[in-house]
Amino acid sequence: MNNLQKNSKSNFQSSSHEKLWTKPFIALIIGVILLMILSLLTGAYDIFNQPDGLQMFFITRVPRTAALMLSSSAMAVAGLVMQMMTQNRFVEPTTTGTVEWAGLGLLVVYILIPGPTLLQRMAGAILFSFVGTMIFFALLQRIKLKSSLIVPIIGIMLGSVVSAFSTFMGLLFEMTQTIEIWFQGSFASVQVGRYEYLWFIVITTIIIYWFADKLTIISLGKDVSTNLGVNYNRVLLIGTALVSFSVGIVAAVIGNLPFLGLIVPNVVSMIRGDDLRSNLPWVALLGMATILSTDIIARTIIAPFEVPVSLILGTLGALVFAIILLRSRRRA
Repeated sequence: MNNLQKNSKSNFQSSSHEKLWTKPFIALIIGVILLMILSLLTGAYDIFNQPDGLQMFFITRVPRTAALMLSSSAMAVAGLVMQMMTQNRFVEPTTTGTVEWAGLGLLVVYILIPGPTLLQRMAGAILFSFVGTMIFFALLQRIKLKSSLIVPIIGIMLGSVVSAFSTFMGLLFEMTQTIEIWFQGSFASVQVGRYEYLWFIVITTIIIYWFADKLTIISLGKDVSTNLGVNYNRVLLIGTALVSFSVGIVAAVIGNLPFLGLIVPNVVSMIRGDDLRSNLPWVALLGMATILSTDIIARTIIAPFEVPVSLILGTLGALVFAIILLRSRRRA
C-alpha cells in the first residue's frame, strides 16, 4: 500500500510539472526588467540635474522598486497558496479577512507599545494574521458549502467584522489616522531603513516552492491527500503560517494591497492550470509586473502628487473579480 501511495504521488508530481523556460516566460522576465528600470526612472525628484541626485536614487528609488517587487510577489503567491488550500479561486488574503486581521494586529501593537519598532509591528501583524486565518478555516469546516461563492462571502463578512472592530478601537484610543494610513497601501514613504524586512519574503517563497507538491496535493481534498500519504492538517497549518508571515510583513511595511492575490493567480491558472510549483515563478513575476505598472500610473497620473496604489489595485481587482464571477456562472 505504501509503494502504491508513493507511485501515485510521484506520478502526480511528474505529470503536473510543466516546462518553465518558454518564450512567454522569458518575455515576462524581460517585461518585468523594463518595468523595473522605468520605475527607477520615475519620480517627482530630478535625480539627473540635482547634485544629490545619485544619493537620492539609492535612498528612495532603489528601495521603493525593491519593495514593489517583493511585496507584490508575496501577496500574489499568498493568494495562490490560499486558493490551493481552500480549493476556491475567489479566495485571497483580502477575501478571507487575513489582511483585516493583520491591520488589527498592527493597531493592537500601537495601543500596547507607544512608538513600536517595525519588528514589533511585524510580529503583531503576523500573529493576528495567523490567528485570523485559522479562524476562517475553522468556520469553513463547520459550514456546508453549496457554492464556491460562499467561501469568499464568509471571508469578506469576517473581515468586515474585524475591520469594524479595528475602527472602534481606533476611535476609542484616538488612532484613526493610523488605520487610514494603513488602508492607503502607499509606497511613498519607502526608503532605506524602512523596507529591509521585506527580503524575508524571498525565504518564505523558497519554502513555499519546497512544499509546492504537497500544497498542490491537498488542493485535491483531504481524502485524496491522505490516500497519497500527505498529512492534510499539517500541510494546511504550514501553508497558513507561510501566508500569515508574508501578509504580516507586507501589512507592517507597506499596508493594504487589495485583490492582488486574486488577480494574478487566476490569470496564471486560466493559462497554465493549477500546478503550484510550475505556476509559482509565473505568479511572482506577474505580480511584480502588475504592481510596478500600477505604481508607475499612481506616480504619473497627477504628478508631482501620487495616487495610493491600493486605489488602482482595488478598482482593477473589483473588475477582475466581476469577470471571474461571470465566467463561473456561464460554466455552471
